[in-house]
Amino acid sequence: MNFTAIDFETANGQRNSACSLGLVRVENGIIVESKDWLISPPEMYFHPMNVSIHGITEEDVMNEPSFNYIWEEVEDYLHGKMVIAHNASFDVSVLRACLDTYGIRFPEFDYLCTVQISRNIWPNMPNHKLNTMAHLFDIPLKHHDALEDTLACAKIAIKACEVMNMNSLFDLANELHIAPGKLNPNGYKAPKKIK
Repeated sequence: MNFTAIDFETANGQRNSACSLGLVRVENGIIVESKDWLISPPEMYFHPMNVSIHGITEEDVMNEPSFNYIWEEVEDYLHGKMVIAHNASFDVSVLRACLDTYGIRFPEFDYLCTVQISRNIWPNMPNHKLNTMAHLFDIPLKHHDALEDTLACAKIAIKACEVMNMNSLFDLANELHIAPGKLNPNGYKAPKKIK
């Protein structure tokens, strides 16, 4: 089971305002690498609500690189891979907006959402928020820290494959009748349930 998990935090309501990115690489069902970046967004406006959620301020990112400067390193973890996120529609939309802002060609990858996976495997949970699912599996979590959220997301995906006795996220998606989402230079398609 090989995949990359991602999580973005944003400075404000604009999707291109990424101020933090967490990334976890999983090989053969084991977390082998984790990284995170603070990012200087194109507009240095941090909405108080966003700051209250993740605690990142303008001062924290003032001397950090903008997204285009970290992209070359990040792309290697995403292009041609299976990518997951908890509420993937948000994280993939942030990625797309950041790439569009800097005129960077979209990479090509398949992606799945651990919210959608969790709803299918554990339908009786009161909700499928990251902190709820992390608590279910005793996964430590400092919520809304990009790296912590990414680690929790990766562990939930690994647990889902274990519970369903699947060797890959592609196999898991097939078993759950979910068509993986796709991002490529021509656009994107969200993951969706196959009737």
